[in-house]
Amino acid sequence: MADSVGKQQSAKQTVKETAKEASKQAEKARAETSKAEKVKAEASKVEKARAEASKAEKAKAEVSKTDKAKAESTKDVKLKMEKPAETTVDFAADPNNYVNRELSWLEFNYRVLSEARDKSLPLFERLKFLSITASNLDEFYMVRVASLKDMVHAKYTKPDIAGLTPQEQLDKISEKTHQLVEMQYSTYNRSLLPALKANGLRVITEHEDLTEKEAAFADEYFKKNVYPVLTPMAFDSSRPFPLIRNKTLNIAALLRKKKADETDDELEFAMVQVPSVIPRIVELPREVVEDGKEQRVVILLEEIIERNMPSLFLNYDIVASHPFRIMRNADLTIDEEEAVDLLEEIQKQLKKRQWGEAIRLEIEDNVDKRLLKILRKELSINSQDIFGINGPLDLTFLMKMYGLEGFDLFKTSRYVPQPVPALMNEDDIFTNIRKGDILLHHPYQSFDPVVNFVRSAARDPEVLAIKQTLYRVSGNSPIIAALAEAADNGKQVSVLVELKARFDEENNINWAKMLEKAGCHVIYGLVGLKTHSKITLVVRMEEDGIRRYVHLGTGNYNDSTAKLYTDCGILTCDPQIGEDATAVFNMLSGYSEPLAWNKLSVAPLWLRGRFLRMIRREAEHARNGKPAHIMAKMNSLCDKEIITALYEASCAGVKIEMIIRGICCLKAGVPGLSENISVRSIVGNFLEHSRIFYFLNDASPEVYMGSADWMPRNLDRRVEIMFPVENETLKEQVIRILEIELEDNVKAHILQPDGTYEKEDKRGKVLVNSQEQFCREAIMMAKEFRVDDPARVRVFTPIESSGV
Repeated sequence: MADSVGKQQSAKQTVKETAKEASKQAEKARAETSKAEKVKAEASKVEKARAEASKAEKAKAEVSKTDKAKAESTKDVKLKMEKPAETTVDFAADPNNYVNRELSWLEFNYRVLSEARDKSLPLFERLKFLSITASNLDEFYMVRVASLKDMVHAKYTKPDIAGLTPQEQLDKISEKTHQLVEMQYSTYNRSLLPALKANGLRVITEHEDLTEKEAAFADEYFKKNVYPVLTPMAFDSSRPFPLIRNKTLNIAALLRKKKADETDDELEFAMVQVPSVIPRIVELPREVVEDGKEQRVVILLEEIIERNMPSLFLNYDIVASHPFRIMRNADLTIDEEEAVDLLEEIQKQLKKRQWGEAIRLEIEDNVDKRLLKILRKELSINSQDIFGINGPLDLTFLMKMYGLEGFDLFKTSRYVPQPVPALMNEDDIFTNIRKGDILLHHPYQSFDPVVNFVRSAARDPEVLAIKQTLYRVSGNSPIIAALAEAADNGKQVSVLVELKARFDEENNINWAKMLEKAGCHVIYGLVGLKTHSKITLVVRMEEDGIRRYVHLGTGNYNDSTAKLYTDCGILTCDPQIGEDATAVFNMLSGYSEPLAWNKLSVAPLWLRGRFLRMIRREAEHARNGKPAHIMAKMNSLCDKEIITALYEASCAGVKIEMIIRGICCLKAGVPGLSENISVRSIVGNFLEHSRIFYFLNDASPEVYMGSADWMPRNLDRRVEIMFPVENETLKEQVIRILEIELEDNVKAHILQPDGTYEKEDKRGKVLVNSQEQFCREAIMMAKEFRVDDPARVRVFTPIESSGV
């Protein structure tokens, strides 16, 4: 802009100088010209004057044009000063703007661990949270760490969005995980065990600590219940190293033949698997403590077996024995393009999962070095993947301890999901849906309406067809039973059972076979994609023609996890959503790809673009000086394109508030990058699982819910559905869910600019525990409806006899 103005000023000056020089030359010509040539000179003067006049006119026009350009330039500068400058920073180019996905997940597990360390929680709830951290870590290693190891083996060195190569990620994961495990066992040994003992439960950590009476009981228990099940295995030149299954608990031993010289260095390796068919927690006879009260006593099964190892190897002395456990690569590799039968191919791969590469070894920290050397060699495991454990291996057993009877005082009272007010009447579910869309909020409200929706459709003679997607279902699913009943009743039943749902593959294969036998049309999913969407379509013949009823949700059709996971859903008969639902199932079952959607947004082809447009729309509103606001709740955020769009929106002035339970690769509250972004993670009794999105949209708010997180896998490699909440009353309810969770100062962990999470300072504040508040409100709403509904309080008074 400065160069352009300079050139125009230079042009103006040149014109002035040219005119001045021409005038001087004309004066000189008049003085030197003779009278004889005066007439000719005068004629020449006239011609030159005309030429100069023409030049002057051109110069004037140039000046006018220059002044106009300067005015326009000044106006542009003024406008740009008045509204925020559009960012020109390429956030995506700097890996320091992003957090590594795996390290962010470990931060989440630390947040779960912080609940186990929170002494304000009931004691047995703390046991439960510690168990969850162990279970989480197992899955993380079997899938995420295993995948990184595969990359290293393949010599893949491309860095992730945070600039880390696979090997660099593994190094950082190992360091952070060792710290996490150390904190797990510090919590168990120094905090939980003493607290359990003080409250009537003594856990014997080593069999050497058994009293004489307890030892006799343990030996008898071993002889009667354990010994017949065990299979001791030796390892020598004639017997290969035993195949050790994934996640199994084993006891390794070094043996020396009896009567051999004690200086004989020839040791033999043997092991025995701790049987999973016998309860790991063994309760011993109760003891009376000093104050006269009874105390319950438990010991772990592996301690009883280790105590009785000599009876398994009669001709040997036990030099050393230690429990150990290995984790194997459980990430399935399926070539869907080449697989003739996807179900059969997955069944084959599931068998291989037990024998994948060993990627983690847990063993007692005081292990005999000779024994450890044998295990390292035979399992081909790196030193950074060996975890010396100061306590019992596999803390998931604490969930069984949580289930011990008699300790209800040390547990949070069980919450009973409440009925949905809109369905608390005598009308059938289809009549109630016709009255208006119905919002479901689980687990605060019961999952029964969803089961009833499918069951009613199965039994209703007017229903023609039922179509549903299933990702994870319970072991004894009433949904599956209802679908089978529908097929038996002659209805058209189409079910997409996603066989690739990780760690539910076997369960889903069994359900798929059962549904096929019942007469349902079963689809196994799409090649190269996982179907993660949660949708049910019921087609019903009514007086005015065919009507479509739809359930859309953020969570699985699993009646068990619906009591533990927070999710939302909608029941609707909106004709446009019904049309879209039909298009979804036609796309899944055939080759139909709709040109446009009425109201649903579907991944992998359309959803990413929709999210980006809505984020950028808010940014544009902010640049134009309008209020702009985004609220988003999800499980994980790690998509680079979405994060970059959020950074740009933040720099434009958009207020962005996010509730992200798990992985978050975005940095929050960083000046010049994300100062307008806040992120919180809520870790409580229920697993936060719903996905909700709010966009202010120039004071015309839009609210959406769906099955997708902001992750590449959800937006690019899965079939996901996002649906709008359009009913104004329901929209207000969903916005309120977000607002209450944003006010939570009890269970919320706030993401700091340095990537750590901290709980809010509660001093002087009214405490808000969002999950407890939703429980109270659900109870209150159901109670109020029972009282307010005239049909429920109506009293029928019989007509008294007239005596005739």
